[in-house]
Parts: sequence; structure tokens; C-alpha cells
Amino acid sequence: MTSLIHSLPELIKCLALILFATTLLVDAAVVHGEKQQILQQQTDQKDIMDRTVSEALFAELEESARLADIAYCVGTTGIHNPFGCLNHCEEFKGFELITTWNTGPLLSDSCGYIALSHPPSPKRIIIAFRGTYSLTNTIIDLSAVPQTYVPYPTDGDDGDDNNNKGSVTEPRKCQNCTVHAGFWTSWKNSRDTVLSAVLQAREKYQDYEVTLIGHSLGGAVAALASLEMYSRGLDPHVTTFGEPKVGNDKMADFINEMFDLSKEREAHNDTQMRYRRITHVNDPVPLLPLTEWGYVPHAGEIHISKLDLPPSREDVEHCIGNTDKRCIAGSEGDEGEEKFKDLSLLAFGMHQQQILSPSEKEELEAQWSLVPARYRIWELFFAHRDYFWRIGLCVPGGDPSSWRWL
Repeated sequence: MTSLIHSLPELIKCLALILFATTLLVDAAVVHGEKQQILQQQTDQKDIMDRTVSEALFAELEESARLADIAYCVGTTGIHNPFGCLNHCEEFKGFELITTWNTGPLLSDSCGYIALSHPPSPKRIIIAFRGTYSLTNTIIDLSAVPQTYVPYPTDGDDGDDNNNKGSVTEPRKCQNCTVHAGFWTSWKNSRDTVLSAVLQAREKYQDYEVTLIGHSLGGAVAALASLEMYSRGLDPHVTTFGEPKVGNDKMADFINEMFDLSKEREAHNDTQMRYRRITHVNDPVPLLPLTEWGYVPHAGEIHISKLDLPPSREDVEHCIGNTDKRCIAGSEGDEGEEKFKDLSLLAFGMHQQQILSPSEKEELEAQWSLVPARYRIWELFFAHRDYFWRIGLCVPGGDPSSWRWL
């Protein structure tokens, strides 16, 4: 008993030391946790800052959107020499129209213009591909069966009337690549006209950069055109808005390889990107054709996260890889999209403000039943047209209030 009493102070000291050490460990853990939280917040903030496009790139994309909008004057009110139209043309002093083309109104047709951008603007040969006006045809035809992709030029491909086809490099093989048949046909239908004009312009203006721009289906055609122009040594730069998926996973890998899209770039150097695929929150077209049908998007995505116009630079962010869930791919499978099921009342059918007959509505409803509900978000159809400007109607001011599909 006496020994126990004598050892009690020592025991109390030991317990005190243990309690003190425990307190220190707890405090250290709290401090460490707070530091980790601060570091995570700093990392998250840095990630946001790193993903935000540079001021220079933001300006380039805004300009490209206006150039894409001008393409909708082709086939309607027109573009005239030297470079005039009803909406944004007067904003581009020093531009010179080379030609326009319009092969027809169908998905397999193509439409657009080619212009020169002279100093003081950047020296460019601009090829702008217009989207289609028919949303119904667009979405339904987007279910087309893919076909094998064979890169141009193929053997004997240059034996036509166009002698000036440019310096052709050996086309890279695209193993097991498939491409949307309608997009491929659209490029083939316009290929001779576009290539002839571009190559003649490049021969005369050898220090001018070849720049391709397209909205909606025009973006898909621009993607295919850019691959051939790359094989011809033209080193094209591409900007698309609301571009649908062009082909399968092998095709996406092929585009990534050709334009070096797998490489992450610093924000301050993002103007060096040779392919910019711009998407907009709630725009469903970049999600089509469906993954279930074997289509995959390629990389190079830049996402506009603000629904309304106009976006600020902070609303425009770089995305990583083919399907960055922080960008348009995050819209796939969102809850609550069931409310957009009644597409027949919103979807096309009103091409140029026309009213559908009962039989046409019934046919349209049957067609829409082929599309899973999670993609039926057409109540927000403006999202597909709102890329810096409201794209798609050639009127003064760039269509501030009226609307028309694609």
C-alpha cells in the first residue's frame, strides 16, 4: 500500500504527459487538417484559374463566333463583295470574299464561304461552314449508321480537273475508324469547290494561316475538311461551336493525334491550340450522335458554363480529354431531364415558323421516341445557338430576339 502511495505521483505525471502528448497530437492533426483544407482550396482555385481561357483566346473565340454567324447569310440574304452582309460583315474591315458555296438544303449538303483576312487583321484564309436549318432532320439523321473512314487523298483521288491540289503528304492510316455517313457525304459534296479555292488562295498568299470555322453540323464538316487539309500540308487551325460527334473512339483518337489534342497546355499559351471545340452548357448537340450508337467526341473542348448571353472570360474554361465531366459530358444522365420529354411541341416542325399538321406531329413524335429522354433538352434550344452571339439568322445585330433552328 505504501509503495502504491509513493508511486502515485509518478503515475499522475505519466498520465499528465500522455494527456499533454495527446493534446499536441490532436492540435497538430487539426492544424494539419486546416492546412490541407487551405491547400485544397488553393488547388481548387488554381485549377479554376488554370482552366479559364486567356484574354487573347477569349477574344479569338468571340471573333470566330461572329464569323460563324456570317455563314448563315449564305443561301438567304447573301454575302457580297468585297465583304458585305446584313449582320457582322461591316465589323471586319480589310476582309475580302473569295467565294461562297451552297450544294443544297439537306444534311448531306454543305454551305459556307471562303474569305481572306488582310492586315491589320491577322493574315488568314478563312473557311466557314454553315449549319443546317432543319433541327428535325439533323437529330433524326444523326442516327445514321457510321461508315468506314478512309482519309483523303486516296489512290487516284487527284485525277480530276483540279490540277492544283497542293503538296500531298502520305495520309496517316486511321485503323478501324468510322465516321458519320451524312457528315462525310457533306464534305465530299463540297470538297472540290472548297479545296480549289483554298489552294489557289494559299498559292498567292503563302504566309496566310488556313482557318476553319463551323457551327453545329458545319463544325462536323469542318473537322473532316481539316483532316484532309492537314494531309496536304496546310497546317489548319480549327474552331467549332456546338460540333456533334464525328465518329467512333478510333476516329476521336485520330483527330487528337493529328492536332496534338492530348497534350495539356498552360493557360497563358492556349492560343497555340490548333483545334478548339467549343461547347455550351445545356447544348445537347455535342452529345449526339448517341454513345449507344458508337460515337465518341474528340478532345480540344472549351466549355461555356454560363447559360445566358454574353459570357465573360471566367465563364469559358478548358476541358481535359474527350469527356471531361466538368464540361458538356457532365450533362449526360442528369436527373430531372424527364421534364423535357414533350419535344414534339418544341422541336423543329416550325422550319421558318410553319405550323405542323396533325399527321406531321404524329410522325415527329414517333421519330423522337428513338432518342433517350436524357438527351431531350430542347426546351433550352437557345443553348445550341448562343455562342458569344446568337448564331443562326442573318439579320442586323446578329439575331437579338428572333429565333430559327440551327
